Amino acid sequence: MRQYLQFYVNGEWIDPATENNCDVINPADESIAGIISLGSEADVDKAAAAARSAFKSFSGFTQRERLDLLESILASYEKHYDEIALAISDEMGAPLPFAIEEQAGCGTGHLRSAINALKDFQFVEDRGGTQIYKEPIGVCAFITPWNWPINQITCKVAPAIATGCTMILKPSEIAPFSAYLFAQIMDEAGVPAGVFNMINGDGPTVGAAMAAHAEVDMVSFTGSTRAGILVAKAAADTVKRVTQELGGNSANIILDDADLESAVSGGTLSCFSNSGQSCDAPARMLVPAAQHDEAVAIAVATARRVVVGAPRADGTDIGPVVSKLQFDKIQHLIQQAIDEGIELVCGGTGRPDNFDKGYYVKPTIFANVDNSSTLAQQEIFGPVLAIIPYQDDDEAIRIANDTPYGLCGYVSGGEARAMQLASQLRTGMVLLNGNEGSFDAPFGGYKQSGNGRECAEYGFEDFLEIKAVMGIGD
Repeated sequence: MRQYLQFYVNGEWIDPATENNCDVINPADESIAGIISLGSEADVDKAAAAARSAFKSFSGFTQRERLDLLESILASYEKHYDEIALAISDEMGAPLPFAIEEQAGCGTGHLRSAINALKDFQFVEDRGGTQIYKEPIGVCAFITPWNWPINQITCKVAPAIATGCTMILKPSEIAPFSAYLFAQIMDEAGVPAGVFNMINGDGPTVGAAMAAHAEVDMVSFTGSTRAGILVAKAAADTVKRVTQELGGNSANIILDDADLESAVSGGTLSCFSNSGQSCDAPARMLVPAAQHDEAVAIAVATARRVVVGAPRADGTDIGPVVSKLQFDKIQHLIQQAIDEGIELVCGGTGRPDNFDKGYYVKPTIFANVDNSSTLAQQEIFGPVLAIIPYQDDDEAIRIANDTPYGLCGYVSGGEARAMQLASQLRTGMVLLNGNEGSFDAPFGGYKQSGNGRECAEYGFEDFLEIKAVMGIGD
């Protein structure tokens, strides 16, 4: 059993100000996987003071010095890659091959992307008699989620290092193991004391204290839209910058000229990937009404091939969801859809037949879904697919955009027509014909999916203040 009872502050592992231990539950078997300490406002004060003090020197590091530091972090990360993957599998239930290939792989992806972007990034621009300076914003607070733990840590830490900011990280208390290993990586890589600080805690205590803290200049939050609103309110009194990557309920539009078998089966698997616990999951599949029944048959056949199993079992496609709270929420929403008379064609409530414990959810599909239903409007965050028929392209766009969210969209079909539809989607990202995203593309959404962008040079902008010096050469 893992025990991580200290915090990383000012280059040292320290005890929390007040003892407050918390069990971390293994979602695969509901056993205690580890124990962590939960912090307090006093711990936030220590971390903020350390980050503020370190900013004075770190903000003066040259571009070359920050590049060298990022390369050192990447080298240390790669050295501990397998440990990170195993920790992710243990803490949030990802199948081990998925944790190795996808979850842990995000760390190297974001670090390499930041390194490449930093090499050519222009921090000073000449515009006639004006010089434009892009300067580090200061102390940054990072509040990260449990569903892609290392992905969300590295996509914030890497640009902060690249731009000369210092930081405090609060990882999810539900899935904290990989964050502790990452703090060890930062120490091993030679990150100067106070530049990176990590404390554990819950959102209402530590998260709120970080968001409201007078020494914090910027908050980057990833999580639910509900929690993001609370973070923004807590930050408002100090008028600090807040960036948010929030919820989603992405539409996957399959056009009538798409390869139906490939598009439907691929979209179904993408929805179920990571047990459906991805903010950009294509949870609403929009299909031409004339092809609805055929699409449903393909989706159901695909779902029945998906193996729900223990994270370390051979052949497992998806593992459990992360917690009892998440399991219960998904079960409630599935039952609500059934009660509302929506056509259940696969899965349903309860665990799969071969499990009597663990937070395992049946891959579930609903057909002939009305987009106004709770199922289509609310983010489920589980392996649940809603198939929605549409009559023509205009209706597909209307349905796709008829949601409070605007994170991601998917379109399958002839490229010219797919591009035309993509231009009408009110989303921050669109993926065409089953292609995956890129670490070099901006990640973020419209509407209640948040604000700001992450990844590559696009992720640098939120960490920078703009200064204009005018009258040069006059």
